Amino acid sequence: MKPETFLPEDYRPAEDEPFMNDLQLEYFRRKLTVWKEDIMKGSQETLAELANSSRNIPDVADRASEETDRALELRTRDRQRKLISKIDAALRRIENGEFGYCEATGERISLKRLDARPIATMTLQAQESHERNERVHRDD
Repeated sequence: MKPETFLPEDYRPAEDEPFMNDLQLEYFRRKLTVWKEDIMKGSQETLAELANSSRNIPDVADRASEETDRALELRTRDRQRKLISKIDAALRRIENGEFGYCEATGERISLKRLDARPIATMTLQAQESHERNERVHRDD
């Protein structure tokens, strides 16, 4: 196990330092870990709410409204469950030394993109190209 890297509280990855050095990797590892913990905490709160809100509402409109809200919340949690698997994959890429590099081209993903979306696996150009190809082939 690798020793923990000291990370100053105000640290932000910068273009003028070596790409994916220990500080940058630790910064993104912590960012991903906190994001995952927040999602997990929200999921636990949702489960507790759903367990406590199983009451019988006599008014049909109120019951329908509550069921719609519940379905929306469950759909949101399902999307977040899928997001957790992407976060886990990004954490594995950090451990494997593959984080920050485009899976399509092998080029560096910009630090701005990674800071905004640390689960990104492609450069912006590669992602746009991928999405254009998906749209074209979706109609086939």
